[in-house]
Amino acid sequence: MKELIDLVNKKLDEYLPVSYPEEIFESMRYSLLAGGKRLRPIMCLEACRVFGGEMEKALPTACAFEMLHTQSLIHDDLPCMDNDDYRRGKLTNHKKFSESTAVLAGDALISYGTQLIIDKSDLPAEVIVKVLREHAIAAGAYGIIAGQVVDIAMEGKPYDAKILEYIHTHKTADLFKGVLKAGAIIAGANEEQLKAMDDFGQVLGFAFQICDDILDETSTFEEMGKTMGKDKEEGKLTYTALFGLEKAKCELNCLLDKAYDILKKQNIESEIFNSIINSIREKV
Repeated sequence: MKELIDLVNKKLDEYLPVSYPEEIFESMRYSLLAGGKRLRPIMCLEACRVFGGEMEKALPTACAFEMLHTQSLIHDDLPCMDNDDYRRGKLTNHKKFSESTAVLAGDALISYGTQLIIDKSDLPAEVIVKVLREHAIAAGAYGIIAGQVVDIAMEGKPYDAKILEYIHTHKTADLFKGVLKAGAIIAGANEEQLKAMDDFGQVLGFAFQICDDILDETSTFEEMGKTMGKDKEEGKLTYTALFGLEKAKCELNCLLDKAYDILKKQNIESEIFNSIINSIREKV
């Protein structure tokens, strides 16, 4: 995991040098290089590897998805969204720069990621098109944007389990599914294998978001690097608000067991995937 994190960090730095106008690139780099577990690019690289592909060929795509993830964090923190002052223990982008620069930095990261896939990928054109489709779906109105819109709309509204599933699927799981399928596509995976990655991403992403809901109530700023307890204060629809902490923990473990089963059925042996599953379980 550490070797892959170091590799991704090195490539992100390399792919995004500061240029004119400096402020936008500095803003993009500020959030992109602020640290983090790099789960999404690592999952992309590992999905490529387990299906017989070369990790090097997946690096531009892995980094493009991390840029998309970073965009979602920048925009999620904005005053018109969740209005957060800190992310990963540092000032959020709009607090470090300005609200307008943060909005533009997020926009730029999406488009820069697609450019990266096109310009830096040593892949056949038809494969690049398929990868771009996964990136576009995850980024768009049927992906993380849909989840964010409904998440905001449900603040202070009556809790609904189906709406909760919709929010967690689109805000979190869609990006997991996108990176896993993109990595598998680069490796030449068949339809059954792609379906397995879609299922794995859905289950793992939902579990990841339930874990985040639990930690929002039980963790501290020092541990998480951001303000905790805001979801509850603002009446957001979360798994813990709907079902309580104990049921949330039970469902989390069930989903992580299901994620293991999906890998086992496909005979996928991966220390990386197992480590990610275990790290989510151990957090709570």
